[in-house]
Amino acid sequence: MASKINHVAMMSANYALESKFYEAVFGMRNSPKARPARAVSIGDGYVGMNINPRRAGRPSRLDHFGIQVDDLESTVARIRENHPELEVLKRPSTRPFVELASYDPDGNVFDLSQAKSDKLKDIYTHNDWQSERRVSHVGIRTLNPESCAEYYVDMFDLKSANLPIEKAYGVTDGMVTLIFLPWAIQDYAGTAVVGPGIEYLGFKVEDIAKFKEDVESAGKSNPLLTPAPVGLGPQGQARLALFERNSLGALHMADPDGNLLDIVA
Repeated sequence: MASKINHVAMMSANYALESKFYEAVFGMRNSPKARPARAVSIGDGYVGMNINPRRAGRPSRLDHFGIQVDDLESTVARIRENHPELEVLKRPSTRPFVELASYDPDGNVFDLSQAKSDKLKDIYTHNDWQSERRVSHVGIRTLNPESCAEYYVDMFDLKSANLPIEKAYGVTDGMVTLIFLPWAIQDYAGTAVVGPGIEYLGFKVEDIAKFKEDVESAGKSNPLLTPAPVGLGPQGQARLALFERNSLGALHMADPDGNLLDIVA
């Protein structure tokens, strides 16, 4: 059974602005069938990104990811047989890219879709084009990273990935890696506590120096596209140090909404 990471999603009070940032600095493309009053859909040719407007009761943050499988029915049967305690939820018909939602044993939510389904359109299919700058990994803080990684290997046949991060466990579809990081409240000594969930989004770029130039140029052209500052003040420095210890990149930054981005070359 082949499985692929086919999208990531975030909630934002500035969802339209967020999409322009990712288009401007990462070369993501907008879906021609996007419904701008509901959300913005962009992608890098392999991974789609759904940027949803924040609604009451929803925090602005990186929210969940999606998995595409060859056989949705057998995948659900496997989950129910091996993890009867986990539920699978049918999504509304208005969702243009996903049929079901579920969660792993630690409660991390993911969407499920059928490969070659009529619901998969535009950026949510794996296209014949790909941006030079692409989503390469997703960092997820969770209580039991090793068992979480084993769940995705067992249920979706994703492959284990060796990582140079202490106590982290990775699984990959060959293009995108999910990195499960340990969550402990003691890690937040000296800074605000952030609960488990998606910690950062990782991008692979062709050249770090060129990428930094493009980010600076985008901010000069439109100040609203300037990344949120990372590492300001003592609490910011403590938060940045935690980010640096638990990521792969040579550049650690944030998008204009403050979502952490881990940039590798």
